[in-house]
Amino acid sequence: MSSHHIVREKQEPALYIHNLGSFDEEYLGQILEWSPTLIVNSAIYEKVLSLGLKVDVIVNTVDGLAPQENTKSIIGPGDEYNTVFNFLIAEKYPAVNIIDDQKSLTDLSFYLPKINIVLFSATEKSYAIKTGFNVWKPAGSIFLIDVISYFEATNLMQKGEREFEVVKDGFVEFSFTTEYVFLTEKI
Repeated sequence: MSSHHIVREKQEPALYIHNLGSFDEEYLGQILEWSPTLIVNSAIYEKVLSLGLKVDVIVNTVDGLAPQENTKSIIGPGDEYNTVFNFLIAEKYPAVNIIDDQKSLTDLSFYLPKINIVLFSATEKSYAIKTGFNVWKPAGSIFLIDVISYFEATNLMQKGEREFEVVKDGFVEFSFTTEYVFLTEKI
């Protein structure tokens, strides 16, 4: 299956790289394995090219930047995030993975009703879940959860203020009355 088929069908989440920081290149390769639409902030465009990656979209291109052939440039009001989310939602992408060590899901919560977001930093992966979400995890796996509302979970034991550990191999299921709960896992 060609990457053009995947992009056209939007089967994979798009990937927006806002800031690579010290993000592990091997893990980046795993995220790129299924040829997602790759969107980059113009400030790190040259760095991403130096990694040998094909960029599909540049956000808020600056003068003097020489884009690759067939690379689209998008410009919009507000910050880069506003431009990226407006583009992805207009293009009907159901999900986006983001690499940035400065933002939190709380900062991006306005967009959650319109698109699924997974936010990666160099050490963590954060995502929003809805009630009824369940996931299989081995015993000892750790979730970091900002407890801002009451929730219940099976197979989970609180270890610290925001640290929860999976008790035994198996499914963890969450239920709550708020719209979302934000989970963070170490990567």
